Amino acid sequence: MEDERPKKADATPRASALIESLRDIGYSLPTALADVIDNSITAGASAVKIHADTLTDDPTIAIVDDGAGMDRDTLVEALRPGSRNPREERANNDLGRFGLGLKSASFSQCRRLTVLSRHGGVLSGARWDLDEVAETDRWEISLIEDGAGMPHAQLLRGDGTIVLWEKLDRVDGGYRHDARKRAQHINQALAAAERHLRIVFHRFMERSGKGRLSISINNRVLPPIDPFASKHPATQIDPEEALTLSHGMVRIRSFTIPHHKAMKRDEWEELGGPEGHLRSQGFYIYRGDRLIISGSWLGLARQTELTKLCRIRVDIPNTMDADWKIDVKKASAQLPPAVKDRLRKIVERFVQTSKRTYRKRGQKLTDETRAPMWQRLMKDGAIVYQPNSDHPTLVEFEERLPEDLRREFRNCISLVGAGLPVESLHADLLGQAE
Repeated sequence: MEDERPKKADATPRASALIESLRDIGYSLPTALADVIDNSITAGASAVKIHADTLTDDPTIAIVDDGAGMDRDTLVEALRPGSRNPREERANNDLGRFGLGLKSASFSQCRRLTVLSRHGGVLSGARWDLDEVAETDRWEISLIEDGAGMPHAQLLRGDGTIVLWEKLDRVDGGYRHDARKRAQHINQALAAAERHLRIVFHRFMERSGKGRLSISINNRVLPPIDPFASKHPATQIDPEEALTLSHGMVRIRSFTIPHHKAMKRDEWEELGGPEGHLRSQGFYIYRGDRLIISGSWLGLARQTELTKLCRIRVDIPNTMDADWKIDVKKASAQLPPAVKDRLRKIVERFVQTSKRTYRKRGQKLTDETRAPMWQRLMKDGAIVYQPNSDHPTLVEFEERLPEDLRREFRNCISLVGAGLPVESLHADLLGQAE
Protein backbone atom coordinates (compact mmCIF):
# COMPACT_ATOMS: atom_id res chain seq x y z
CA MET A 1 0.00 0.00 0.00
CA GLU A 2 1.39 3.37 -0.98
CA ASP A 3 2.14 5.98 1.66
CA GLU A 4 -0.88 8.33 1.66
CA ARG A 5 0.87 11.05 3.58
CA PRO A 6 1.37 14.20 1.49
CA LYS A 7 4.82 14.97 0.25
CA LYS A 8 6.71 17.73 1.99
CA ALA A 9 8.61 20.69 0.60
CA ASP A 10 10.97 23.04 2.36
CA ALA A 11 9.28 26.43 2.93
CA THR A 12 12.02 28.06 4.98
CA PRO A 13 11.60 31.83 4.49
CA ARG A 14 14.30 33.69 2.63
CA ALA A 15 16.33 35.54 5.22
CA SER A 16 16.90 38.65 3.12
CA ALA A 17 13.19 39.03 2.33
CA LEU A 18 11.67 38.25 5.72
CA ILE A 19 14.14 40.27 7.73
CA GLU A 20 13.40 43.33 5.59
CA SER A 21 9.68 42.74 6.19
CA LEU A 22 10.29 42.79 9.95
CA ARG A 23 11.42 46.39 9.56
CA ASP A 24 7.95 47.56 8.58
CA ILE A 25 5.72 46.21 11.34
CA GLY A 26 4.89 49.79 12.28
CA TYR A 27 7.33 50.91 14.97
CA SER A 28 8.18 54.54 15.54
CA LEU A 29 11.35 55.60 17.33
CA PRO A 30 9.43 56.03 20.65
CA THR A 31 7.78 52.59 20.45
CA ALA A 32 11.04 50.95 19.33
CA LEU A 33 12.95 52.39 22.29
CA ALA A 34 10.15 51.31 24.63
CA ASP A 35 10.29 47.74 23.31
CA VAL A 36 14.03 47.53 23.99
CA ILE A 37 13.51 48.93 27.49
CA ASP A 38 10.95 46.18 28.11
CA ASN A 39 13.81 43.69 27.91
CA SER A 40 15.83 45.75 30.38
CA ILE A 41 12.97 45.67 32.88
CA THR A 42 12.55 41.91 32.44
CA ALA A 43 16.30 41.57 33.16
CA GLY A 44 15.83 43.42 36.46
CA ALA A 45 17.52 46.68 35.46
CA SER A 46 17.25 49.69 37.75
CA ALA A 47 18.71 52.15 35.25
CA VAL A 48 18.43 52.49 31.48
CA LYS A 49 20.68 55.04 29.81
CA ILE A 50 20.10 56.07 26.21
CA HIS A 51 23.12 57.64 24.53
CA ALA A 52 22.97 59.16 21.07
CA ASP A 53 26.04 60.27 19.16
CA THR A 54 24.50 62.34 16.39
CA LEU A 55 27.34 64.57 15.18
CA THR A 56 29.56 61.87 13.68
CA ASP A 57 29.48 60.72 10.07
CA ASP A 58 27.90 57.46 11.29
CA PRO A 59 25.43 58.36 14.07
CA THR A 60 24.65 55.75 16.72
CA ILE A 61 22.08 55.18 19.44
CA ALA A 62 22.90 52.95 22.40
CA ILE A 63 20.52 51.67 25.08
CA VAL A 64 22.51 50.61 28.16
CA ASP A 65 21.08 48.85 31.21
CA ASP A 66 22.40 47.42 34.48
CA GLY A 67 20.28 44.27 34.41
CA ALA A 68 21.39 40.67 34.87
CA GLY A 69 23.04 40.44 31.46
CA MET A 70 23.28 37.33 29.26
CA ASP A 71 25.81 34.59 28.60
CA ARG A 72 26.71 33.66 25.02
CA ASP A 73 24.03 30.99 24.53
CA THR A 74 21.29 33.18 25.99
CA LEU A 75 22.41 36.11 23.86
CA VAL A 76 22.36 34.09 20.64
CA GLU A 77 18.88 32.84 21.49
CA ALA A 78 17.74 36.40 22.28
CA LEU A 79 18.85 37.50 18.81
CA ARG A 80 16.91 34.70 17.12
CA PRO A 81 13.67 36.06 15.56
CA GLY A 82 10.74 34.37 17.29
CA SER A 83 12.88 33.26 20.23
CA ARG A 84 9.84 32.72 22.45
CA ASN A 85 6.47 31.11 21.79
CA PRO A 86 3.76 33.64 22.75
CA ARG A 87 1.75 30.75 24.24
CA GLU A 88 4.49 29.94 26.75
CA GLU A 89 3.87 30.94 30.35
CA ARG A 90 5.96 33.92 31.40
CA ALA A 91 7.06 35.38 34.71
CA ASN A 92 4.86 38.19 36.03
CA ASN A 93 7.56 40.79 35.33
CA ASP A 94 8.24 39.53 31.79
CA LEU A 95 7.12 42.28 29.40
CA GLY A 96 7.90 40.25 26.27
CA ARG A 97 5.30 38.76 23.97
CA PHE A 98 6.42 37.10 20.71
CA GLY A 99 10.20 36.91 21.09
CA LEU A 100 10.46 39.49 18.32
CA GLY A 101 10.63 42.82 20.13
CA LEU A 102 14.39 43.38 20.38
CA LYS A 103 14.96 42.43 16.75
CA SER A 104 11.92 43.97 15.06
CA ALA A 105 12.16 47.18 17.11
CA SER A 106 15.86 47.57 16.32
CA PHE A 107 15.55 46.65 12.63
CA SER A 108 12.81 49.25 12.28
CA GLN A 109 15.36 51.96 13.05
CA CYS A 110 18.74 50.66 11.89
CA ARG A 111 20.50 48.18 9.61
CA ARG A 112 23.10 47.03 12.13
CA LEU A 113 22.17 45.75 15.57
CA THR A 114 24.93 44.84 18.02
CA VAL A 115 24.29 43.50 21.50
CA LEU A 116 27.08 43.39 24.07
CA SER A 117 26.22 41.77 27.40
CA ARG A 118 28.07 40.92 30.58
CA HIS A 119 26.80 38.18 32.88
CA GLY A 120 28.74 37.00 35.92
CA GLY A 121 31.68 39.09 34.77
CA VAL A 122 31.88 37.32 31.39
CA LEU A 123 31.42 39.45 28.28
CA SER A 124 29.56 38.21 25.19
CA GLY A 125 28.58 39.94 21.99
CA ALA A 126 26.72 39.31 18.74
CA ARG A 127 25.60 41.33 15.73
CA TRP A 128 22.96 41.38 13.03
CA ASP A 129 24.00 43.29 9.91
CA LEU A 130 21.16 43.50 7.40
CA ASP A 131 23.51 44.36 4.56
CA GLU A 132 25.36 41.09 5.16
CA VAL A 133 22.06 39.19 5.29
CA ALA A 134 21.09 40.77 1.97
CA GLU A 135 24.32 39.43 0.44
CA THR A 136 24.32 35.93 1.94
CA ASP A 137 20.56 35.35 2.31
CA ARG A 138 21.37 33.35 5.46
CA TRP A 139 20.10 33.56 9.04
CA GLU A 140 23.54 34.20 10.47
CA ILE A 141 24.81 36.57 13.13
CA SER A 142 28.40 37.53 13.86
CA LEU A 143 29.83 36.67 17.27
CA ILE A 144 31.96 39.31 18.97
CA GLU A 145 34.77 38.30 21.30
CA ASP A 146 35.08 41.66 23.05
CA GLY A 147 33.79 45.20 22.80
CA ALA A 148 37.03 46.74 21.58
CA GLY A 149 36.26 49.54 19.16
CA MET A 150 32.52 49.26 19.70
CA PRO A 151 30.86 52.66 20.30
CA HIS A 152 29.72 53.20 23.90
CA ALA A 153 31.24 49.87 25.07
CA GLN A 154 32.95 51.70 27.93
CA LEU A 155 29.54 52.39 29.48
CA LEU A 156 29.11 48.72 30.40
CA ARG A 157 31.05 48.66 33.67
CA GLY A 158 29.38 45.73 35.44
CA ASP A 159 26.75 43.16 34.56
CA GLY A 160 24.26 44.50 32.07
CA THR A 161 23.60 44.91 28.36
CA ILE A 162 24.24 47.41 25.58
CA VAL A 163 21.95 47.45 22.55
CA LEU A 164 23.71 49.43 19.83
CA TRP A 165 22.00 50.76 16.71
CA GLU A 166 24.19 51.69 13.74
CA LYS A 167 23.38 52.54 10.12
CA LEU A 168 20.39 54.58 11.24
CA ASP A 169 18.70 54.75 7.85
CA ARG A 170 15.22 55.05 9.42
CA VAL A 171 16.17 57.78 11.90
CA ASP A 172 18.36 60.12 9.87
CA GLY A 173 15.46 61.82 8.09
CA GLY A 174 17.07 61.19 4.72
CA TYR A 175 19.87 63.68 5.44
CA ARG A 176 22.63 61.24 4.46
CA HIS A 177 24.98 63.96 3.22
CA ASP A 178 24.09 66.84 5.55
CA ALA A 179 25.54 66.12 8.98
CA ARG A 180 24.06 69.20 10.63
CA LYS A 181 20.49 68.60 9.50
CA ARG A 182 20.84 64.87 10.19
CA ALA A 183 21.93 65.53 13.77
CA GLN A 184 19.15 68.06 14.23
CA HIS A 185 16.56 65.58 12.96
CA ILE A 186 17.76 62.74 15.20
CA ASN A 187 17.83 65.00 18.25
CA GLN A 188 14.30 66.18 17.52
CA ALA A 189 13.15 62.58 17.18
CA LEU A 190 14.71 61.71 20.53
CA ALA A 191 13.07 64.73 22.15
CA ALA A 192 9.70 63.55 20.84
CA ALA A 193 10.40 60.08 22.25
CA GLU A 194 10.93 61.47 25.74
CA ARG A 195 7.24 61.99 26.52
CA HIS A 196 6.38 58.51 25.30
CA LEU A 197 8.94 56.91 27.62
CA ARG A 198 7.95 59.14 30.55
CA ILE A 199 4.32 58.06 30.36
CA VAL A 200 4.72 54.43 29.22
CA PHE A 201 7.04 53.55 32.11
CA HIS A 202 5.83 56.10 34.67
CA ARG A 203 4.74 53.45 37.19
CA PHE A 204 8.21 51.90 37.20
CA MET A 205 9.80 55.34 37.50
CA GLU A 206 7.51 56.29 40.41
CA ARG A 207 8.38 53.24 42.50
CA SER A 208 10.61 53.47 45.54
CA GLY A 209 13.22 50.87 46.43
CA LYS A 210 13.38 47.58 44.55
CA GLY A 211 11.75 47.66 41.14
CA ARG A 212 12.30 51.38 40.59
CA LEU A 213 13.54 52.33 37.14
CA SER A 214 15.53 55.37 36.07
CA ILE A 215 15.60 56.34 32.39
CA SER A 216 17.95 58.95 30.97
CA ILE A 217 18.75 60.32 27.53
CA ASN A 218 22.27 61.68 27.08
CA ASN A 219 22.76 61.85 30.87
CA ARG A 220 19.50 63.73 31.49
CA VAL A 221 17.18 61.78 33.78
CA LEU A 222 13.55 61.77 32.61
CA PRO A 223 10.84 62.52 35.18
CA PRO A 224 7.69 60.38 34.99
CA ILE A 225 4.32 61.65 33.77
CA ASP A 226 1.36 60.34 35.73
CA PRO A 227 -1.60 60.65 33.31
CA PHE A 228 -4.03 60.55 36.24
CA ALA A 229 -2.41 63.28 38.36
CA SER A 230 -3.12 60.84 41.17
CA LYS A 231 -1.13 62.79 43.76
CA HIS A 232 -2.87 66.10 43.05
CA PRO A 233 -5.24 66.99 45.92
CA ALA A 234 -8.03 67.94 43.49
CA THR A 235 -8.01 64.62 41.59
CA GLN A 236 -11.06 62.46 42.24
CA ILE A 237 -10.22 58.76 42.53
CA ASP A 238 -12.91 56.09 42.55
CA PRO A 239 -12.56 52.75 44.37
CA GLU A 240 -10.88 49.99 42.40
CA GLU A 241 -13.07 47.35 40.77
CA ALA A 242 -11.95 43.83 39.85
CA LEU A 243 -13.12 41.44 37.18
CA THR A 244 -11.96 37.83 37.52
CA LEU A 245 -11.71 35.90 34.25
CA SER A 246 -10.35 32.49 33.29
CA HIS A 247 -6.85 33.78 32.47
CA GLY A 248 -6.44 36.33 35.22
CA MET A 249 -7.85 39.36 36.96
CA VAL A 250 -8.59 42.74 35.39
CA ARG A 251 -8.36 45.70 37.77
CA ILE A 252 -10.20 48.92 36.93
CA ARG A 253 -10.03 52.36 38.55
CA SER A 254 -11.56 55.65 37.42
CA PHE A 255 -9.97 59.08 37.83
CA THR A 256 -11.28 62.59 37.28
CA ILE A 257 -8.31 64.90 36.87
CA PRO A 258 -8.55 68.49 38.15
CA HIS A 259 -9.98 71.33 36.09
CA HIS A 260 -7.28 73.49 34.54
CA LYS A 261 -8.09 76.29 36.98
CA ALA A 262 -7.04 74.01 39.85
CA MET A 263 -3.62 73.29 38.34
CA LYS A 264 -0.53 75.23 37.42
CA ARG A 265 -0.39 76.02 33.73
CA ASP A 266 2.74 73.94 33.07
CA GLU A 267 1.26 70.98 34.98
CA TRP A 268 -1.95 71.17 32.96
CA GLU A 269 -0.15 71.41 29.62
CA GLU A 270 2.21 68.55 30.42
CA LEU A 271 -0.70 66.37 31.50
CA GLY A 272 -2.55 67.01 28.25
CA GLY A 273 0.48 66.61 26.05
CA PRO A 274 0.81 67.84 22.46
CA GLU A 275 -2.68 66.62 21.48
CA GLY A 276 -4.43 68.27 24.43
CA HIS A 277 -6.86 66.94 27.01
CA LEU A 278 -9.65 66.27 24.56
CA ARG A 279 -7.54 63.51 22.98
CA SER A 280 -6.08 62.31 26.29
CA GLN A 281 -9.33 61.18 27.90
CA GLY A 282 -10.44 57.57 28.03
CA PHE A 283 -8.83 54.23 28.84
CA TYR A 284 -5.24 53.75 29.90
CA ILE A 285 -4.51 50.05 29.62
CA TYR A 286 -1.48 48.63 31.41
CA ARG A 287 0.11 45.22 31.03
CA GLY A 288 2.33 44.48 33.99
CA ASP A 289 2.43 48.20 34.92
CA ARG A 290 3.60 49.04 31.39
CA LEU A 291 1.27 51.34 29.42
CA ILE A 292 -0.10 49.73 26.25
CA ILE A 293 -2.95 52.05 25.20
CA SER A 294 -3.57 55.65 26.24
CA GLY A 295 -6.34 58.13 25.57
CA SER A 296 -8.98 56.05 23.80
CA TRP A 297 -12.54 55.01 24.68
CA LEU A 298 -12.15 51.98 22.38
CA GLY A 299 -15.55 52.62 20.84
CA LEU A 300 -17.43 52.74 24.16
CA ALA A 301 -17.83 56.54 24.31
CA ARG A 302 -17.08 59.69 22.36
CA GLN A 303 -14.30 62.10 23.22
CA THR A 304 -16.12 65.29 24.20
CA GLU A 305 -15.36 68.50 26.06
CA LEU A 306 -17.59 67.42 28.94
CA THR A 307 -15.62 64.19 29.48
CA LYS A 308 -12.08 65.43 28.84
CA LEU A 309 -11.18 65.11 32.54
CA CYS A 310 -12.07 61.39 32.56
CA ARG A 311 -9.37 58.71 32.77
CA ILE A 312 -9.96 55.01 33.44
CA ARG A 313 -6.98 52.83 34.35
CA VAL A 314 -7.22 49.17 33.36
CA ASP A 315 -4.58 46.70 34.58
CA ILE A 316 -4.18 43.32 32.90
CA PRO A 317 -1.61 40.53 33.50
CA ASN A 318 0.56 39.06 30.73
CA THR A 319 -1.47 35.84 31.01
CA MET A 320 -4.28 37.58 29.10
CA ASP A 321 -2.26 38.60 26.02
CA ALA A 322 -4.21 36.34 23.66
CA ASP A 323 -7.55 37.49 25.07
CA TRP A 324 -6.63 41.14 24.53
CA LYS A 325 -4.83 40.51 21.21
CA ILE A 326 -1.71 42.40 22.28
CA ASP A 327 0.32 43.14 19.14
CA VAL A 328 4.05 42.77 18.53
CA LYS A 329 4.75 46.44 19.28
CA LYS A 330 2.72 46.26 22.51
CA ALA A 331 0.99 49.42 21.30
CA SER A 332 -2.53 48.16 20.60
CA ALA A 333 -5.11 45.79 22.07
CA GLN A 334 -8.74 44.76 21.68
CA LEU A 335 -11.32 44.46 24.44
CA PRO A 336 -12.42 40.88 25.18
CA PRO A 337 -16.25 40.60 25.09
CA ALA A 338 -16.57 39.88 28.84
CA VAL A 339 -14.42 42.90 29.71
CA LYS A 340 -16.17 45.08 27.14
CA ASP A 341 -19.58 44.48 28.73
CA ARG A 342 -18.27 45.38 32.18
CA LEU A 343 -16.37 48.43 31.00
CA ARG A 344 -19.37 49.71 29.06
CA LYS A 345 -21.37 49.90 32.31
CA ILE A 346 -18.49 51.57 34.13
CA VAL A 347 -18.01 54.08 31.33
CA GLU A 348 -21.70 54.98 31.17
CA ARG A 349 -21.83 55.58 34.92
CA PHE A 350 -18.51 57.40 35.09
CA VAL A 351 -19.12 59.60 32.04
CA GLN A 352 -22.56 60.69 33.23
CA THR A 353 -21.16 61.52 36.68
CA SER A 354 -18.34 63.50 35.08
CA LYS A 355 -20.74 65.43 32.88
CA ARG A 356 -22.87 66.39 35.88
CA THR A 357 -19.76 67.49 37.74
CA TYR A 358 -18.56 69.53 34.77
CA ARG A 359 -21.94 71.20 34.31
CA LYS A 360 -22.37 71.89 38.04
CA ARG A 361 -25.34 69.51 38.24
CA GLY A 362 -28.94 69.46 37.07
CA GLN A 363 -31.11 71.03 34.37
CA LYS A 364 -30.71 74.43 35.95
CA LEU A 365 -27.25 73.32 36.96
CA THR A 366 -27.19 75.03 40.32
CA ASP A 367 -25.03 73.83 43.17
CA GLU A 368 -27.05 73.33 46.32
CA THR A 369 -24.16 74.36 48.55
CA ARG A 370 -22.74 77.22 46.49
CA ALA A 371 -24.90 79.38 44.26
CA PRO A 372 -23.34 79.90 40.82
CA MET A 373 -23.26 83.32 39.23
CA TRP A 374 -24.59 81.88 35.97
CA GLN A 375 -27.52 79.61 35.18
CA ARG A 376 -27.45 77.14 32.31
CA LEU A 377 -31.00 76.75 30.97
CA MET A 378 -32.77 74.84 28.25
CA LYS A 379 -34.93 77.24 26.24
CA ASP A 380 -36.78 76.36 23.04
CA GLY A 381 -34.55 73.33 22.58
CA ALA A 382 -31.35 75.36 22.89
CA ILE A 383 -28.95 75.90 25.79
CA VAL A 384 -28.66 79.50 27.00
CA TYR A 385 -26.77 81.15 29.84
CA GLN A 386 -28.25 83.82 32.09
CA PRO A 387 -26.99 85.60 35.20
CA ASN A 388 -28.46 84.03 38.32
CA SER A 389 -30.77 86.80 39.56
CA ASP A 390 -31.26 84.81 42.77
CA HIS A 391 -27.58 84.91 43.63
CA PRO A 392 -27.27 86.20 47.24
CA THR A 393 -24.99 89.07 46.23
CA LEU A 394 -27.38 90.31 43.54
CA VAL A 395 -30.43 89.87 45.78
CA GLU A 396 -28.77 91.82 48.58
CA PHE A 397 -27.80 94.62 46.20
CA GLU A 398 -31.29 94.76 44.67
CA GLU A 399 -32.92 95.03 48.08
CA ARG A 400 -30.89 98.16 48.78
CA LEU A 401 -32.19 99.84 45.62
CA PRO A 402 -35.23 102.11 45.54
CA GLU A 403 -38.35 100.39 44.24
CA ASP A 404 -38.31 102.30 40.94
CA LEU A 405 -34.75 101.11 40.14
CA ARG A 406 -35.24 97.43 40.87
CA ARG A 407 -37.00 96.70 37.58
CA GLU A 408 -34.26 98.54 35.67
CA PHE A 409 -31.62 96.54 37.55
CA ARG A 410 -33.28 93.27 36.51
CA ASN A 411 -33.46 94.50 32.92
CA CYS A 412 -29.73 95.23 33.01
CA ILE A 413 -29.03 91.71 34.33
CA SER A 414 -31.11 90.21 31.51
CA LEU A 415 -29.28 92.39 28.98
CA VAL A 416 -25.91 91.05 30.19
CA GLY A 417 -27.16 87.49 29.74
CA ALA A 418 -28.55 88.15 26.27
CA GLY A 419 -25.27 89.67 25.12
CA LEU A 420 -23.02 86.88 26.41
CA PRO A 421 -20.68 85.90 23.51
CA VAL A 422 -20.91 82.14 24.11
CA GLU A 423 -19.18 81.06 20.90
CA SER A 424 -16.26 83.43 21.39
CA LEU A 425 -15.85 82.34 25.01
CA HIS A 426 -15.89 78.71 23.97
CA ALA A 427 -13.18 79.30 21.38
CA ASP A 428 -11.04 81.31 23.81
CA LEU A 429 -11.34 78.74 26.59
CA LEU A 430 -10.39 75.93 24.26
CA GLY A 431 -7.34 77.82 23.19
CA GLN A 432 -6.26 78.66 26.74
CA ALA A 433 -7.09 75.37 28.41
CA GLU A 434 -5.62 73.09 25.82
